[in-house]
Amino acid sequence: MQQVINLVKYNDSLINEWNWVVSNSKNGTFLLNRNFMDYHKERFNDCSLMFTNEKGKFIACLPANYDSKNLTVYSHQGLTYGGFILLKDVTTLNVETILNLTIDYYRQIGAKKIIYKPIPSIYSSYPSEEDLYFLFRHNAHLVARGLSQTIIPRENLTLNKGRKYCRNKAIHAGLQVMESPSDIEGFWTVLNDTLQNHHNVSPVHSVAELQLLINRFPKQIRLYVVKDTEQNILAGSLVFDTGKVVHTQYMAASEQGKQIGALDLLITTLVSKEYYDKPFFDFGISTEDGGRILNEGLLYQKESFGGRSICYDSWELNISE
Repeated sequence: MQQVINLVKYNDSLINEWNWVVSNSKNGTFLLNRNFMDYHKERFNDCSLMFTNEKGKFIACLPANYDSKNLTVYSHQGLTYGGFILLKDVTTLNVETILNLTIDYYRQIGAKKIIYKPIPSIYSSYPSEEDLYFLFRHNAHLVARGLSQTIIPRENLTLNKGRKYCRNKAIHAGLQVMESPSDIEGFWTVLNDTLQNHHNVSPVHSVAELQLLINRFPKQIRLYVVKDTEQNILAGSLVFDTGKVVHTQYMAASEQGKQIGALDLLITTLVSKEYYDKPFFDFGISTEDGGRILNEGLLYQKESFGGRSICYDSWELNISE
């Protein structure tokens, strides 16, 4: 017999219930925790949803925001991935009901389409691709596909000769890798200089925002830097540890750091030592313009450490009557 499921529009009074679902779900990560999501909530018109079973127990969530100009719901524009966050005991037919309730609700508020960013499978602790099947059933189509390079640390780090040479160069120069959250401002300066010089853009997060998030999630958001013998920061990486996946949210090196192999030493240290016990180490995407442009230089760098590709997708679902 099909279970009765009810839709509840999220509001701030439900933050504890939301975070409980994320923590106990089969596919949620701390990025979907409201204490992470809401650091920049003023930028978005939130229209997130929650779902309960017939006993009133919360069983699923959908992070989402609404763009009334484009009549489009996104899941979620402030997140790398979104999609339905599900408890393990939510069945396939439950997900069909949840999606149908979602479509009906967003039609009622005037939305014409949903841009849905499913949680990549490597983040799930249990199979959770029911949403993809029912998106297919509703004739959704793929509109963006980011290509990200990922390593399985225990499979041994496969370095090409160039990477080995640069790593050894950094070791011989006396460079040291250390975890140092107090160096967030110094790292941000290196990161900003790199992005400005090569792409004429600034980091998505400000120093204050990064410090706020580190304070909220000190075990999950960790900063590693590479310093020379005079304690100058030559490279660094801010990593997001979701438990199953370690993701390099930011990574950068100064010009001096690039010449001396600072990033090579950092990456090999993180993969072969700090996070060797993790199932996946994800470098992030090497694509632009929704995946239509492949940055082959960036791809080569990540693959030279042994990374191979997974996809971060976005689907468009037309919900016009």
